[in-house]
Amino acid sequence: MSLAITSALGEPCVLLKLGEVVLKGRNRELFERRLQGNIRTALREFDIKVDIRQRHGVIVLYLPEGTTVETADAVARRVTEVMGLVWVHRAWRVAKEPEAVVKAAVELLADREDVRRGVSFAVRSRRRDKRFPLRSNELDRLVGGAISDTYGLPVNLSRPDLTVHIEVDRDEVFVFTDGLPGQGGLPVGASGRALVLMSGGIDSPVAAHRMMRRGLRVDFLHFSGIPFTTSESIYKAYALVRRLDRFQGRSRLWVVPFGKAQQSLKASGADRLQVVAQRRLMLKTAEEVAHRLHAAALITGDSLGQVSSQTLANITALDDAVDLPILRPLIGMDKTEIMAEARRIGTLEISELPDEDCCTLLAPRRAETRAKIQDLRQIEKRLDAEELAVQLADNIQEYKLDA
Repeated sequence: MSLAITSALGEPCVLLKLGEVVLKGRNRELFERRLQGNIRTALREFDIKVDIRQRHGVIVLYLPEGTTVETADAVARRVTEVMGLVWVHRAWRVAKEPEAVVKAAVELLADREDVRRGVSFAVRSRRRDKRFPLRSNELDRLVGGAISDTYGLPVNLSRPDLTVHIEVDRDEVFVFTDGLPGQGGLPVGASGRALVLMSGGIDSPVAAHRMMRRGLRVDFLHFSGIPFTTSESIYKAYALVRRLDRFQGRSRLWVVPFGKAQQSLKASGADRLQVVAQRRLMLKTAEEVAHRLHAAALITGDSLGQVSSQTLANITALDDAVDLPILRPLIGMDKTEIMAEARRIGTLEISELPDEDCCTLLAPRRAETRAKIQDLRQIEKRLDAEELAVQLADNIQEYKLDA
């Protein structure tokens, strides 16, 4: 049975520390409003009313009376997935009185296993309201002395095992210990909209996450080998988008049936240029879709030299295919780094599931590593690639995420 949070410590809340948003100038308020809106969207899954209040560099989530420990912890974990936050703390809000702060700090450590083991500790106080009667160092000594007397813990100011944080605000004091790291970056939507070319592999989900972190709201475009492959890659792309949706909300997945277009490319004599030619056609199709969705850029998971087709010459040939900018946030990362980030954001396990990748369909035994733009343009001219891209865009299908 869930236990309601006791009021002995004060009122439960979640303290959110902002990152580079605080460095913004006159338009900072726009970023903060966007961030608060994203937080509200993330918290819709909870059947509680959360009061969101803005402070200088901090957002406070006030939880209603009777909130359970499990719900408070779940709220804290959920907002760690909101872009723009660097730290999330489960905190207690207490009265602006030294006695109340001391009592809360002591009671906060009462049931901790590490405290029973006798770990070292430190108290770090910060006064945003300088009218508080005690200076930060005086409050540190007062609270630290009470903790040491109560639990017999040794003080270690340089490398403590446990840190008690106290933040004195305008109307209240926040007391907390551990924090959860956030995503950092900028609020999703603050930098505009882009379209991700989403394969079922490891790279493109990581690229999408990185650009969300830079404030882009992204839509997802998946190219399926249908009718020459099964729907496995679509299911996989759908699962990846569901996971990535935790970072932005209201995500949309669009699927292009690409198999017949690949067959047409092969029949046009693409030969060793097949891989680069089909990537160019994907980009042309994605550009057409992006215009319809009002997206201002395309995003891919390209990493320089990772596979034989991702050479500098081939990447240059791909850029020539479209007018929209192509963002490649993984361009300088190696596979080990990309896999580590995929594991951290929760997409690696999905990406490693087997599927039929359309990129390998009809691929030549040896791909061209130094594609010439003029040769590719000749293939596209025979194929009328511009018109084909429009037709492919006309046939896209949206896969809606479950509510």
